[in-house]
Amino acid sequence: MIEISGNIFSYISSLYGEEAAKVYSEYIKQDPAQYIRVNTIKTNTKNLILKLKNDYSIKAEEIELVPNALKVTQENNILGKTIEHIIGEYYIQGLSSMIPPLILSPQKFETVLDLCAAPGSKTTEISEMMLNKGTLIANEVALKRVKMLVYNIDRMNIMNTSVISTKGEWLSKIYDSYFDKILVDAPCSGLGIIQKKEEISNWWSQEIAERLGDLQLRLLIAAIKMVKTGGTVVYSTCTLTPEENEFIIDKALKKYPIELEYIELPVKSHEGFTSYNGTTLDPNLSKTRRILPWEVNSDGFFIAKLKKMGDTISPGISIPKQRVIKLIHSWGKEIRSYLKGLSNEFGIDESVLENYRYIIKKNDIFFVDNSWNDNNPGLFERIGTKFGTIDKNGEIILHTQAAQVLQNEIYKKIITIESTGQLKKYLEGGTIKDNVFELGQCVINYKDFILGTAVVTKEGIKSRFPRAKRTQEILIQ
Repeated sequence: MIEISGNIFSYISSLYGEEAAKVYSEYIKQDPAQYIRVNTIKTNTKNLILKLKNDYSIKAEEIELVPNALKVTQENNILGKTIEHIIGEYYIQGLSSMIPPLILSPQKFETVLDLCAAPGSKTTEISEMMLNKGTLIANEVALKRVKMLVYNIDRMNIMNTSVISTKGEWLSKIYDSYFDKILVDAPCSGLGIIQKKEEISNWWSQEIAERLGDLQLRLLIAAIKMVKTGGTVVYSTCTLTPEENEFIIDKALKKYPIELEYIELPVKSHEGFTSYNGTTLDPNLSKTRRILPWEVNSDGFFIAKLKKMGDTISPGISIPKQRVIKLIHSWGKEIRSYLKGLSNEFGIDESVLENYRYIIKKNDIFFVDNSWNDNNPGLFERIGTKFGTIDKNGEIILHTQAAQVLQNEIYKKIITIESTGQLKKYLEGGTIKDNVFELGQCVINYKDFILGTAVVTKEGIKSRFPRAKRTQEILIQ
């Protein structure tokens, strides 16, 4: 059972009163409510509700004012173990966490930056709102967290997103007044998520919150410099402290040509503080919103929407030495013959493959939506997602990621598996002993969706389900 620390209790009391601190203390002892976000790239709300209920006895209901959000009302600790989860039909995400992208309101074909992206909940939500089109850049400074970010981008079949790993402040030296919209979901002291991360209660202090404010301000200033005049910056945290929220916005308002925009949230919220501890803040901070966890049965959050009203002084464009990365159109000589062979093998119309551009790295091929564009491709850890590998015979071996993305366009070399034994063997990376007469690569269909790729040999159907996904426990029933 989680116990709130004395200094947190005192701090919450000073902000909202002792009664609110008592309510929060009791609230965090409860099991967190479960919410999921439906991936509209792959399914829809009604279909997912039915599948979860019929196949797993998981009951979920729609959240009226939050698009594609479901509250899970009954489950048996299996929400993260379903096949639908592993193939990205939904993302397990706090309800409050879904709201900053809604306020950002990214549109198809815009150029958008998620400045602090890992583990990818908001990144993938932004991409889905953009209909998987346009240019979304996901930055994560911590390389150890990039792996999880890439995993979730792949899992959700995101095709307009590329990953960069650097300090947010440094990015502003490259992208001057460049983006239409930027989300700054800043690192914070997490005072709004103690229910999920009880260790916060052990180390949290007001001094730590104040120290984090320096980083948060630098990230916000970088975003202001990188967004176009007239563009939008949404600043959010999952903490409740004015030191990490209103104070940060107040400082930025004093120095930069930005204005706060009024926002309405689809859940209960409160106006931001306009004074605190005897300090008078910008009165427009009343346009910001704070979500209290015990009032919404989800995480605590702070959200502010800023509009850039004028030019900022550029620090000067600084382009570092980059890797040589070339994005190739489908008709490019480097890729054309490979794609033609793959088109013939799987029955994919060649015009479908023209919707993407391709990156060849040694024998590995990646692909990204045609609408993605950036002048510095060599800066990125990853552009798009995996398409395939060139084998020793000079032919493309289709990757599971590509098979999932193109599943509605594949008409040949499809093998359907039905038994749970075959499914288990495939997901574990094994060989299904079956008499299949046509040797070579294929895709595996299960319950009307493509799980991934395989290769048929004389021994049977050898799974090519990615190793990274085999490490996750998957419920087979």
